[in-house]
Amino acid sequence: MKQLVLESTAPFQGLPELVAYQEGLFEKEGIEIVWADRDETALKAVAKDKANPLGVDPFGSHGKLLEAGKADMYNACEWGNYCRVEDTKVGSRQLGRRAIVTYAGIVVRPESPVYTGQQLAGRAVGVPFYAGTHYLALHLLSGFLPRDAVKVVPAPSGSRSRLLAMLRGDVEAVTLTEPYLTLAEKKGCRIICAAFYHGTEVASDNVDAETYKAFNRAVREAVRRINADKAKYTSYFIYYHKAKDPEIGALKPEDINPAHIAVCDPAPIPADELKRTYDWIKSWGMLTRTESEGDLINAIVQSQAHAAAAE
Repeated sequence: MKQLVLESTAPFQGLPELVAYQEGLFEKEGIEIVWADRDETALKAVAKDKANPLGVDPFGSHGKLLEAGKADMYNACEWGNYCRVEDTKVGSRQLGRRAIVTYAGIVVRPESPVYTGQQLAGRAVGVPFYAGTHYLALHLLSGFLPRDAVKVVPAPSGSRSRLLAMLRGDVEAVTLTEPYLTLAEKKGCRIICAAFYHGTEVASDNVDAETYKAFNRAVREAVRRINADKAKYTSYFIYYHKAKDPEIGALKPEDINPAHIAVCDPAPIPADELKRTYDWIKSWGMLTRTESEGDLINAIVQSQAHAAAAE
């Protein structure tokens, strides 16, 4: 049986993988999954005087274990993975899009004077730099505001820590994923704007096309099961966190809106989207050393593995 070491993943970014693991789907494909725990809260507090991600470690929440040779693969937001792949010291590359399309939003506390995206002009929005909701905030806010009025500042990578920072008034708003969007609303917080975003898988040379093909077959079956009964799998969002967070433990599975769970078959990054995303990230002052978007993916493994997995 092929052993594959994955960096640990929360349901908001890895539900199909967790389902495939719990329901024995990887084993059916001849893969033994070993989880390597990562620190989700490398940054402990909001840094309100730092508004530029340049100089911030892109491996603060994802990829650190792979870079250290302690994991074979990880998944994270697509935008952040472009930047991690640029900075890799071990030649890691993206192999394609993961199965879950994450839902996240920008949230303010109940007493905030902010009700719309326009009102966040010049106000600090706490985001985890190089994680999905960092880039999502840039996308959402730049639709309401000129870029020079968008003020994102680094905040802890865990949604719980960001929620507490916002409730303390350390920042005006923060980005949250599930189940913390649900918890925030129960506390009377307001979601100012929200959207879905893609993520990708990043792997070392230890993951060949045959291994990734088998991995994808297991994930595709998990996707089928989740889409057949989303309500059944909302419990994952609670059970993952409840041991460390009693407030999440007090939620019921039916509190999580199934509409916030979007999963689809893992697939290659479409060439036109790869180019547009690459250009957009560069427009924010990142990806300064990558000459071509094609340098950010392992095109051979991506094409071979996804084409075979779909058979």
